[in-house]
Amino acid sequence: MLGTAHYSSTSQIALRLLSSQPVETDVAFFKQRIAAAQAYRDRIVHNTNAYRLIHAEADGLPALIVDRYADCFTIQTLDQGMDLATPHITAALEDLYKPTGIIARNDAAVRAHENLPRETKLLQGEIPPSVELAMNGLKFFVDLAHGQKTGIFLDQRENYAAAVKYARGKVLDCFTSTGGFAIHMAKNADSVVAVDSSAPALETAAKNAAANTIANIQFKEADAFEFLAGAKGRYETIVLDPPAFAKSRSQVEAAVRAYKEINLRALKMLEPGGVLITCSCSHHVGEAELLSAIAQASLDAKRTVRVLERRMQAQDHPVLLTVPETLYLKCLVLSVE
Repeated sequence: MLGTAHYSSTSQIALRLLSSQPVETDVAFFKQRIAAAQAYRDRIVHNTNAYRLIHAEADGLPALIVDRYADCFTIQTLDQGMDLATPHITAALEDLYKPTGIIARNDAAVRAHENLPRETKLLQGEIPPSVELAMNGLKFFVDLAHGQKTGIFLDQRENYAAAVKYARGKVLDCFTSTGGFAIHMAKNADSVVAVDSSAPALETAAKNAAANTIANIQFKEADAFEFLAGAKGRYETIVLDPPAFAKSRSQVEAAVRAYKEINLRALKMLEPGGVLITCSCSHHVGEAELLSAIAQASLDAKRTVRVLERRMQAQDHPVLLTVPETLYLKCLVLSVE
């Protein structure tokens, strides 16, 4: 006996191990795994009521994502077995939390490999059009049905807080989405320009800024690559938090070129002594490859770059040492001369 696994009839990953023992994958099984994950979050999550509760393999439930947003929950079931287990997962969450609502954000492209439809649907209760969250002493509003990922970038929460001490003078936040970095950094900045190509995301970002009585952010709807290419002026702090440039291994080479290009444009716009906070959520592009791309950019820009911090995803997105794929977010804080 090797254990108990979910089987996929279509994916290249045929089996995903749930236990090294024979177990019944019933409601009680999911309650036990979710309760264990909650106990871990109780130790490491602070200053927020929104966090990742289940991070797939890292919490012993491969292909399952569960995020908590106050009294609402979003789930993603990313393989056939977890999709079939949705009623058990929903029942376990209802028993443990008595939530206001549970929504399935099964709009991830990876479900196509499992021959599963891409869909968003309400599973239980009600989901308000806008959910108010507390994060690092700030207020944020989240659209759980349409927002990025399962609503907001929970994986950057600790990086948002860390970025505050580097904000000074004029700050540029590219790919701002709903304003995470910009709103956190505004209190230490003279001014912030926050750029994103999504008008709905910028509407939410402006609402978030107003909720925190922040008035020194200018939101711009624009393609970040084009903005960086044509922008005038210089900045003391620049944040780059783009979407994943590599969705598969075949895209890595092109992604590395894109990371080099976008960081090169940012380096040219930084004042001497400025700080670049640059991120990658492409798990196919490792930190070494990202650092190499930025090093090449620094040579082209004739700038001296020092590493101040090497960061990753928030601790509620745990990294399982024996499953390297659970580490995907890289966040580098760089001093630029």
